[in-house]
Amino acid sequence: MSETTVRRNGQGGPPLGVLGVVFTVLFLAGIIVSTIMAGGATFPSPFGDGVVDYFRENGNAVAVTGFLQFAASVPLAVYAATASARLHNLGVRAPGAVIALTGGALASVMLTMSALFSWALSRPQVVAEPGVVRALHFLAFATGGVGHVVFLGLLIAGVAVPGWLAGLLPRPFALTGLVIAVVAELTTLVIPLTGLAVLLPVARFGGMAWLVAAGFLLPRTRTRGNGRSTVTKETP
Repeated sequence: MSETTVRRNGQGGPPLGVLGVVFTVLFLAGIIVSTIMAGGATFPSPFGDGVVDYFRENGNAVAVTGFLQFAASVPLAVYAATASARLHNLGVRAPGAVIALTGGALASVMLTMSALFSWALSRPQVVAEPGVVRALHFLAFATGGVGHVVFLGLLIAGVAVPGWLAGLLPRPFALTGLVIAVVAELTTLVIPLTGLAVLLPVARFGGMAWLVAAGFLLPRTRTRGNGRSTVTKETP
């Protein structure tokens, strides 16, 4: 009996790998372009000094950060929806697909909120009030830092676990995703223990790289025949 393709994929949806690349490029562009515009000064930590002066002197750079982060939240939301649908179409009926969708959607919302708080910090009327600047900066950090990264970890775990168990992803790669997801969840501790903020870039940038790779590795279809099951990979 000849091999037949299991037509669970329906509409394949946008390519996951490309969505991951667009999300990552837009987010990194927000950091790089704003740093250049600010003369090499990086977006400050809310726990450091000179916060108010930075926002007063670099309004345009802060506005660019907010704009590009907002733009990055859109492909992230589409990535989450597409990955969840892809897992369902591949026969995954475990909670992983729903966890991926929930985590990715909330990560996108958190990034959106952080972007809008950052945009507000670029307004001259706002930076005239130091107390307001501090409050908005903490909100931008909380949503774009801990809030975004924790839910990004859920998206990664939601793809990595069924990817491992169903043989959809290489096991070492899926295990790497699980490790990144655990680190992302541990960033919850940054709320009471601010010194652990060093975990945020590890989970954030490691997670971005993993999602891009997972987008290209996660198959679109599974084929079955003669008792065997194979997958068709997505090509870049």
